[in-house]
Amino acid sequence: MMKLKKKFKIYDPKIKEECAVFGISNSNDASTLTALGLHALQHRGQEGCGIVSYDGEKYHSEKRFGLVGDNFNDEKVIKKLPGKHAIGHNRYSTTGGTALRNVQPFFADTNAGGIGVAHNGNLTNAITLRNKLVQEGAIFYTTSDTETIVQLIAKSKRVKTIDKIIDAIFQIQGGYALVMMTQNTLIGVRDPYGIRPLVIGKLKNSYVLASETCAFDIIGAKFVREVENGEIVYIENNELKSVKPFPPRKIRPCVFEYIYFSRPDSILNGKTAYEYRKNFGAQLAKEDDIKADLVVPVPDSGNAAALGYAEEKRLKFDLGLIRNHYVGRTFIEPSQQIRSLGVKLKLNPNISVIKNKKIILVDDSLVRGTTSSKIVKMLYDAGAKEVHVRIASPEIKFPDFYGVDTPTKKELMAANKSTDEICEFIKAKSLKFLSLNGLYLGMGFDKRNNNYPQLTDHHFTGEYPVKIIDELGEDKVTQLSLLSTASNN
Repeated sequence: MMKLKKKFKIYDPKIKEECAVFGISNSNDASTLTALGLHALQHRGQEGCGIVSYDGEKYHSEKRFGLVGDNFNDEKVIKKLPGKHAIGHNRYSTTGGTALRNVQPFFADTNAGGIGVAHNGNLTNAITLRNKLVQEGAIFYTTSDTETIVQLIAKSKRVKTIDKIIDAIFQIQGGYALVMMTQNTLIGVRDPYGIRPLVIGKLKNSYVLASETCAFDIIGAKFVREVENGEIVYIENNELKSVKPFPPRKIRPCVFEYIYFSRPDSILNGKTAYEYRKNFGAQLAKEDDIKADLVVPVPDSGNAAALGYAEEKRLKFDLGLIRNHYVGRTFIEPSQQIRSLGVKLKLNPNISVIKNKKIILVDDSLVRGTTSSKIVKMLYDAGAKEVHVRIASPEIKFPDFYGVDTPTKKELMAANKSTDEICEFIKAKSLKFLSLNGLYLGMGFDKRNNNYPQLTDHHFTGEYPVKIIDELGEDKVTQLSLLSTASNN
């Protein structure tokens, strides 16, 4: 049998969200339904996945690298996760690095009993808290900021588990959604600004918590409502209860849930993400006066916006790029020649559609610009007459610290170049971004109105709603890492 040696990650230009969370109580098929829910949420993290279940006496845990469908796909694995209660997690690492020990959910024994924790987001004071806990004698097993939360819960002097959790979350800052499980309780927590998403569903007599509503659809659960910002929900004896320990704040969800992260069929504030994205494309068209033959999306992220743009302009919409859906995150034993193929591993021009045409190429965002330049070149090489690039979001000028894996400010193209300079770099005929007000108009709001709902839009504005305690300084703004020299074993 051939021995597989080197692997390398296929470069993906998109910014990534850290994780997906899922939890269900009071179901005979808890682990199976959790695996299905995580499968629906696979787009939120492909590095690793895990499930923790409780059978009334013991906790059971299975964690693996890779995709849900490759790891929780047979009866043998599910049988290792008995019980009527389960929580699950998909991981894309930002804080903590790549290591199996960082794959969640985490589990710990406390003086109030065992607790499992799954976390989506990032803490902006994780390093400060970790250093304090270590000085007080805490021993950390992982390099993930999530373990800081577990340690704070375990360390709390409060008696009831829910009070321990409240004690812990009053000490953490950042954007986070938590799904936790004790012997008799399923718990969900959303940060005070609601930066990271968390929703509640119902399946017969079972309550379900998840990052997005698409996880409910796959298991036949009914969407009940979003967990409110700063709210703790917990299910005991099949009854949903709520606690709001924080002072009231205006909700500020991450704008990139609307632009890119959420699956198109997931519901956000009463509409599907698909509807918002079509509206962004339509609004971009209203702000544009270019003439062309057809509109081409960068699949799949630009599909909805391109369709909205084409409908608004009454231009032909066509698939000028064909995506290879079977390219994974790694490629076995690559030669230099294969590496040089770059974006062609994922996209290929549809020559019959684009040859001799003036094309409007639509995508949802532009981060580093390197992949956009390769796609533009690919279209010109395939015979396109003109390529005009249109981005259905404003320029990304600032990094994120709330669970989104963005490059440093030095790597963000729009933070260092003007629109004309970016256009020259990607070799497009023209380039235009959606305005910030256009983005809000696409969501049904006008930013010029003082009553518009402010989202977490620091990617474009530099306005961070939560203070970055662990920030390294203006010249070193980057993703937080707990141990820069951590082993990946």
